[in-house]
Amino acid sequence: MSASAGTGVFVLSLSSIPSCYLFNSLIYSNNSSDAFVFAGCAAVLILAISARFMFKKKAPADPLFYVYAVYAFLSVVNLIIGLEQDNIIYGFVTFYLKEADPHINTAHGHMISYWDGWVHYLMYLLMIAAITWGDSYRTIGLYWVGSFLMRAIVYILGNAVGKYGSQVGPLFLLHMLYISVSVWACFRIFSQPSTQDAQVTNIQEAPRRSLLRRPLDLLFIIYLIPAFGFCVLRGLVALDCSSKCCQDYTQLYEPYLKDPSAYPKVQMLVNMLYSGPYYIITLYGLLVPGCEWMPDLTLVHSGALAQAQFSHIGASLHTRTPFSYRVPADSQLVFLLINVLYALVPQALCYRCCTRPAFFLRPTPEKKRD
Repeated sequence: MSASAGTGVFVLSLSSIPSCYLFNSLIYSNNSSDAFVFAGCAAVLILAISARFMFKKKAPADPLFYVYAVYAFLSVVNLIIGLEQDNIIYGFVTFYLKEADPHINTAHGHMISYWDGWVHYLMYLLMIAAITWGDSYRTIGLYWVGSFLMRAIVYILGNAVGKYGSQVGPLFLLHMLYISVSVWACFRIFSQPSTQDAQVTNIQEAPRRSLLRRPLDLLFIIYLIPAFGFCVLRGLVALDCSSKCCQDYTQLYEPYLKDPSAYPKVQMLVNMLYSGPYYIITLYGLLVPGCEWMPDLTLVHSGALAQAQFSHIGASLHTRTPFSYRVPADSQLVFLLINVLYALVPQALCYRCCTRPAFFLRPTPEKKRD
């Protein structure tokens, strides 16, 4: 397969910019919600026809290529939404922001738009490039799986139980279609073979090293213990725990956890129920050799936590959040230090597990000679 297919996806994704402007003008000229539905259907039709002509000669065999091509197009649309919400551009998705989806106008929805527009877009291009050149996309794919799962769970539950729960409309059903296709993509990514064990040497010697001879792993273990307590603390705050410790933390550092949009509460509950057990399992994986699932688990978790912390930190400080729920000015430095550290250390742990996985691989028994 030539590189023209990947280049075509990049060009096709950028075509969303003039498409959004033209369709927004069409909707406003008709001033009708029916025009919005027509515009959305027309965009999908044009995207499908363009892809058909672009890949007519050398169509990629992997169906995930086409999924990522559509998602790259939608990621640029999400970036346009975020830029227009910040009044950096105007006239591209005005009707959508005013009439179609009230959830996107929340601070959390705003940060999701930026995450999809920048980070997910880069991931899609990297995975498309890997498919184009016939390389494995399992590593970057698993990172996307974690990011997608965290985004989907929090967004769906936040829409259902928050103050906008009564305003769920037809667009929510379209979002569920996106969720369904993405879940299928997750299973396909997990089914890709791992290539790490073929590149590891000295597997027999790695498990014999004690923890004291692995100072980096010792630092990670020291980190995991307070990280577990931190995610439990914020989970208890989301559950309206009446203890003084929880109340003081909410008032002094993270009043956004009480925002009525319900996104921060759902986020902290998901963190507690997902990251809490993860920290315990990871402690075991760093102490006991031969836990082959560690690299994959850290990939998924680091992607999920990166998305979660980006949305949470951004929404806690954003002007779309009511002033009473924003981080107090005199606490912003502590808030940023704790939350950025909480987001970055799992990325470092993931890098350690994926680049030096010998400790987590089981030695292959020698074949018996006849």
